[in-house]
Amino acid sequence: MRTAIIGLPLTGKSSLFTILTGVHQHARLGTLEARTGITKVPDPRLEALARIFEPQKVTHATLEYVDFPSISKEALREPAYLASLRVVDALAHVLRLFESDTVPHEKGSLDPLRDMRDVEAELILSDLTVTEKRLERLDKDRKKIKNPDLDHEFELLTRARSALENGTPLRELPLSPEDEKRIRGFQFLSQKPILFVLNLGEQDAPRLHQIEAQYRNGPLAGKPQTAVTAVCGKIEAELAELPPEEAADYLASFGLQESAMERLIQATYALLGLISFLTAGETEVRAWTVPRGTTALKAAGTIHTDFEKKFIRAEVVHWDDLVRCGGYAGAREKGLLRLEGKEYLVKDGDVLVIRHG
Repeated sequence: MRTAIIGLPLTGKSSLFTILTGVHQHARLGTLEARTGITKVPDPRLEALARIFEPQKVTHATLEYVDFPSISKEALREPAYLASLRVVDALAHVLRLFESDTVPHEKGSLDPLRDMRDVEAELILSDLTVTEKRLERLDKDRKKIKNPDLDHEFELLTRARSALENGTPLRELPLSPEDEKRIRGFQFLSQKPILFVLNLGEQDAPRLHQIEAQYRNGPLAGKPQTAVTAVCGKIEAELAELPPEEAADYLASFGLQESAMERLIQATYALLGLISFLTAGETEVRAWTVPRGTTALKAAGTIHTDFEKKFIRAEVVHWDDLVRCGGYAGAREKGLLRLEGKEYLVKDGDVLVIRHG
């Protein structure tokens, strides 16, 4: 799963990308090159299971982030930039809420809602161009061929064009599952799920949760496929340099209990509709990323294609039950380790042992 980090210049987005992935900036003036990095998904459940099984290795789930040069009309006309942006699964739009005398805002003042609208308008305009070109083509094709599929696509894209002309991103357009699947093939930018990342100044860090709630319950309330999280890039950069015990004390000095980077990753997970199931044994304790609603059969295939082909049953226990019972034998004794068939819907935190032929 790939998430694009986007935004206007001087929002701190590239610094956040570096903190998330460890991939450092390099000179790229005058280019529209995107940087890609992988980040480990923090998961204390793995450490708890590792204390029980003492495995040879512990493997965390990962997410891929792509740091894009600043959004602009010029960038969105560049074929390579646009092509790279279209294939991501979600957008993380960094909004600047921090003041700085040394780094002035490019528009002369701080106004996160204005910046949000401006970037959204660029995404909508890009989608409108694609929609109008396709409608022109469909109009010609429908005059030559009588085809219900072409008629349906024409009606669907006419609805999309109307929404875009009214400034409505396509993620807010109500669609049936069939129409949503059909329109997804166009890789519209304004249809992608979006996470707004509020980048606060150090003085606002103690109010981080309050500011996040103001946006969630205010301008972003009720918006589908939209989430928000607040971070303080300056604090996160300093945290990245500290050992774990000092980092916890440093966070506490701002009245915070967890790194905002952890919450950003969790928010990305939730926005993309992802969960983690786990496998645990003496060889490895591991988290596996799957979409919510994945069956035991498909989860088995995530581990190994042969497990899906030769699937018999899945032994399932929730991770905390497994830890509390000290392993599989204890969970089995207490009746907490159960057998499930291929249609079982895997839940976040399930530990699976796949029985296969």
